[in-house]
Amino acid sequence: MAAPDPYHQTGDRPVQPGVPLAQPVAHGQPLPQAQPTQPSRVQPRPVAVTGGSMVTIRERDSDLEGEEDFSEATIRNAPPWLVSAAFHMTLLIILGLTVIAVQPRKQINLDVEAIYAEQLGEQLEFDSPLGKDPIDAIEEPVLTPDDLPEVDDPFAAPTMLEIQPDGTAATSDIDSRQIGLALNGREEGSKKSLLGRYGGTKTTEAAVLAGLQWLARNQVKTGRQSGSWSLSGPYRDGVPDDMDNPPAATAMALLAFQGAGITHKKGKFKQNVIRAWDWLLKEQDSDGNFFHEGAMNHRFYTQAMATIAICELYGMTKDEKYRKPAELAVGYCLNSQSSLGGWRYSPQADSDVSVTGWVVMALQSARMAGLDVPEDHFRRIERYLDKVQRSDGSRYPYQRGMEIRLAMTAEALLIRQYLGWPRDHPALIDGVEWITSPGNLVNYERGRDVYYWYYATQVAHHMEGEYWKRWNNVMRQVLPEQQVKHGRERGSWDPKRPTHDQWAPHGGRLYVTCLSIYMLEVYYRHLPIYTNVYNRLMKSGRNPR
Repeated sequence: MAAPDPYHQTGDRPVQPGVPLAQPVAHGQPLPQAQPTQPSRVQPRPVAVTGGSMVTIRERDSDLEGEEDFSEATIRNAPPWLVSAAFHMTLLIILGLTVIAVQPRKQINLDVEAIYAEQLGEQLEFDSPLGKDPIDAIEEPVLTPDDLPEVDDPFAAPTMLEIQPDGTAATSDIDSRQIGLALNGREEGSKKSLLGRYGGTKTTEAAVLAGLQWLARNQVKTGRQSGSWSLSGPYRDGVPDDMDNPPAATAMALLAFQGAGITHKKGKFKQNVIRAWDWLLKEQDSDGNFFHEGAMNHRFYTQAMATIAICELYGMTKDEKYRKPAELAVGYCLNSQSSLGGWRYSPQADSDVSVTGWVVMALQSARMAGLDVPEDHFRRIERYLDKVQRSDGSRYPYQRGMEIRLAMTAEALLIRQYLGWPRDHPALIDGVEWITSPGNLVNYERGRDVYYWYYATQVAHHMEGEYWKRWNNVMRQVLPEQQVKHGRERGSWDPKRPTHDQWAPHGGRLYVTCLSIYMLEVYYRHLPIYTNVYNRLMKSGRNPR
């Protein structure tokens, strides 16, 4: 049974304000009815209350009349001691909160770095769904690419690695990207930033695209050679048929496409890449060798170019289909190194700077892809260059004892950069000064030599600064100007006009065109060795500017 309500409210109606307490009456006598002083639709009903007093509760038949809040009525009729207790309790709570509020807080020093939008590079703009554009036409912002590699612990600190004194040895078996060798710059998200940072333009990119279109048009479409390229045609000014080398021509074309970030998985020309690799992999034997017939001096040029291409493809895609062919190709190169420390035309037979340079690039591409290359092979290459060098390492001939050549100097200095020479090495500075002197810059009217230009472009790019500006300001202007603009050969570079290139008889139009494309891809093809671009990028969150 519920406890009785001391106010005995009916229908949750509160005490009607203004009604006086009734006089006590004898037990058993009827309660007198209170007479209202004025007509009212509210009928009062007396109710007995503890202690013999009573209050009159009025039943209201309308919500239009004013009424007093229940809490106010409760306070009005509460005992004095209860009101006093509530008042003092409230006062104590207020005083307690006041004491807490005025307690001194512990001082916290925060170091805040202000970063303004102007420092973050170009900002992406997206159509607003609040504008006039239809919802189905709104551009979705891509905040995170979906092709990033997964990590076990995104908050883990980097592994501590031992410092290597020569700066070239692998320090860990962790699959990491090496700055200066990484292929990240070829990704679409990086190309635009790197072009801006290193002096590429819309003109250089348009020339690259036109060159790739020319290659795509001249890929063999039918027959046993379908998917390959040829040094002899079907274009004009190819080499004689007896000097043709389809594996080398195909590898060179693939390097041009892959240099622009195009693989068998993505890119406008991915079908050309797929068909090319379907053909070229059939040319590789069980030893890893890609060359089987043709001029003997083509053998290790072919092997080096094909090895660079297969290692790049594996490094860019991590497609396991290409891992074993890449390992076989690298193994064949390593097993063919001569006792002198370099490579030439036959396995383990001799060495020259020209072939050695191409093979070194193949071995660097292997390390870039995460494949194992024992450090001893690089030390042997270094000892070979020490024996060949002239002027304390700032000049180089084709072979020991021969005359100094500009092209061999550029190629050897690039090898030195990859083997660990610092940017301020005196011989490197002396050699680069010679390479980038006004008389040795890209020039079609005198001394046309695309082979030299290709290697000098890379050396200067790695040096950056004034050397690169000096070289690039001419190269990025002259090369696009000399590209064929009309007709069937549009997009290519003529090996004989306006002057003969030194290598026109050996490689023809495809050779000259591919090396020219490589030069115009240099802005993103390989990151500069001496600038840790991507480490800074990761720490700051900024795009390179």
